[in-house]
Amino acid sequence: MRRGGGALALRGGVLALGFGFLYAPIVLLVLYSFNASRLVTVWAGFSTRWYGELAKNEGFHAAALTSLEVALMAASLALVLGTLAGFSMARFSRFPGRPLFGFALVAPLVVPEVILGLSLLLMFVAGESVIGWPRGRGIVTITIAHATFGACFVSVLVRAQLAGFDRTLEEAALDLGARPWTVLARITVPGISPALVSGWLLAFTLSLDDLVIASFVTGPSATTLPMAVFSSVRLGVSPEVNALASLFLAVVFVLVSLAFWLMARAERRRIIS
Repeated sequence: MRRGGGALALRGGVLALGFGFLYAPIVLLVLYSFNASRLVTVWAGFSTRWYGELAKNEGFHAAALTSLEVALMAASLALVLGTLAGFSMARFSRFPGRPLFGFALVAPLVVPEVILGLSLLLMFVAGESVIGWPRGRGIVTITIAHATFGACFVSVLVRAQLAGFDRTLEEAALDLGARPWTVLARITVPGISPALVSGWLLAFTLSLDDLVIASFVTGPSATTLPMAVFSSVRLGVSPEVNALASLFLAVVFVLVSLAFWLMARAERRRIIS
């Protein structure tokens, strides 16, 4: 019993240490966003001053709106492309170019972001010189770039979900007279909805977080929030950055909680039915 209790305490201690290593900096960041001092490492009392200063910062406002606009469009486009790609790989075992197509889906997951950003930049420059599109670099090019690697993550999730999907439900619906598009809309898509929601959230988060690729494919007309934050912290970390990071943590927490609630509700309905 003592050995078992000691091993359990050791595992609990290691687990607590690991979670502390991961989340203690985030907790400190949120805590110091309410610091009255201009120095981010010196606590001078509780204050919401820096949230007020952040509300007056037009540069961060514009960058945040740009990042949200790009993330929403890129995640939605990545969801469509990734779902189609994952469905093709899971349901069609043979079609011309399948190995090459599978390699193209996996490659952006392992290629360094510097290489991916440079290759996309060269593609956009070549496209502008040959066909005249995209004209310049900005929100459109960032959206295409983010949707490119976001679709790869979505395809992996969708393919994994379809691999464990019970196809007898689809076959039963077809036997009862349902048309293929009806089966797809009312059985297949709801059945893989956890992968679709997770894929969209993952693509959205990756787009918001990206700095390297966006730096390659953007121009003076569009500055994302990570680029604005990086330019700001090069001169020293300000409490405004802590406040901004805390707000985005709150937004991400709300989105993830909403996604888990929707998936849990869908699972309860599936069990009941």
